[in-house]
Amino acid sequence: METEKINEIDEVEEKKRKRDSKMEWKKWYLDVILVPLALVMMLCYHIYLSFMVRTQPFSTVLGINSRGRRLWISAMIKENQKMNILTVQTLRNIVMGATLMATTCILLCAGLAAVISSTYSIKKPLNDAVYGAHGDIAIAVKYLTILTIFIFSFFSHSLSIRFLNQVAMLVNIPNLHPNPSGDLFLTSEYVSELFDKGFFLSTVGNRLFYAGFSLMLWIFGPILVFLSVLVMMLTLYHVDFVSLGNNKEKQRIVDCPRASETPNGGGDDA
Repeated sequence: METEKINEIDEVEEKKRKRDSKMEWKKWYLDVILVPLALVMMLCYHIYLSFMVRTQPFSTVLGINSRGRRLWISAMIKENQKMNILTVQTLRNIVMGATLMATTCILLCAGLAAVISSTYSIKKPLNDAVYGAHGDIAIAVKYLTILTIFIFSFFSHSLSIRFLNQVAMLVNIPNLHPNPSGDLFLTSEYVSELFDKGFFLSTVGNRLFYAGFSLMLWIFGPILVFLSVLVMMLTLYHVDFVSLGNNKEKQRIVDCPRASETPNGGGDDA
């Protein structure tokens, strides 16, 4: 009799475990499907954007701006005595923008770390309103993912500030040669590359920041994350790409300064 009772208890516990596992999957399946899908969408979009910047730069705002920055650096170096104050003020404003973003990221990281380590459970008033998983493990995964994204965003902005500070110092060197000769490796092309690296890292930091804000909606459920990423992708597409009708006109406008420099022996942009 005792053996039969033990077997019955084991069967009941086994059924309960299976039922609990099914209920747990029902809570998790939206998170497992929608959140990775949203992240893959963001990754694929930026891979496509990077490909277009490399192959058809004048069809993207990033490519046009990169060309404009190289022309600006070249002009500031040539007119250093007249434009040195303008150069320093412009670079200072750019560094201040990157510093603001880095500060915002580290403040958000500190806030998220405080929430993770806190004994107060903010999930209690949200349990009935959240679609998807909202257990202790799920909450920990959500906050750690968001925290990681903001940490990488802060790291990108910090590196961007480093490169931009180097540019602010090097761009005011007098008699900076446009092309390398002999043992001279400090050229205007090198300064332009540093400037582009700084802006590239700033762009990476901004995109990670946007992704982090979308993932913050994960606290309220994976559906909001997916919808937020869809809206963000549509917005970024209109921001990152120029229309086909204006593409040739913008390319002509961007190339005009280079054509005007040719008779004077300029044109040191690569």
